[in-house]
Amino acid sequence: MKKLANKVAVITGGNSGIGLATAREFIELGARVIITGRNQRTLEEAQQQLGDGLHAIASDAGDLADIRALAGQVAAIAPRIDILFVNAGFGKFSPIESVDEAHFDEQFNVNVKGLYFTIQQLLPLINEGGAIILNTSVVTEMGMPGASVYSATKAAVSSFGKTLGAELAGRKIRVNVVSPGPIQTNFFDRTGMSQVEIEGFAAGVLQQVPLRRFGSPGEVAKAVAFLASDDASYVLGTEIYVDGGMSQL
Repeated sequence: MKKLANKVAVITGGNSGIGLATAREFIELGARVIITGRNQRTLEEAQQQLGDGLHAIASDAGDLADIRALAGQVAAIAPRIDILFVNAGFGKFSPIESVDEAHFDEQFNVNVKGLYFTIQQLLPLINEGGAIILNTSVVTEMGMPGASVYSATKAAVSSFGKTLGAELAGRKIRVNVVSPGPIQTNFFDRTGMSQVEIEGFAAGVLQQVPLRRFGSPGEVAKAVAFLASDDASYVLGTEIYVDGGMSQL
């Protein structure tokens, strides 16, 4: 039997990048998958790619009204869920002198506030023995110039992995964290950086990766699938780094 057979999973930001790759991995392992995303076009494209095992909901991870409506939308598809991968998030980069309130609030609204209340709203649907996986970043382990706000949001997510892990352990819900390094996704699309800036940034980052390459979304998806499955039944409050050694070596 496939390791996620008869499981129902929700993935926020599942219409591209790591989220989409994880949806594909979960379906291949036998799960029914519900994804969320802001962009209707990419949600429809994901539905076409992954077929009947996928359900798509248009929902903005930074909008509390959308988040509050999400539990009802999910329950209309599946009354109970087993896996929640809170993946939606993004980063913008700027030196502290140039950061304004909008830059600060936009990232905290999606990466921290949106993530936290998504868990809160969907928690009543999660079965005993379920798994919650949070997506953070190797920036929590490094001092990266220009990433002060983004890094702070991801440090908060890493903290949630431990505090919520302790809080929900009594309900036999495991909370763990996956921490990707540089991954080949559309991450830079929302950074506000020019193509020249992106290329320079990527070249600099690559020099810090011992494996000397960017990872693929599928490589992160496999780590998420492990944390979601019964293979990780005794794994709680931990953080798995999928970063080619960038943060650890």
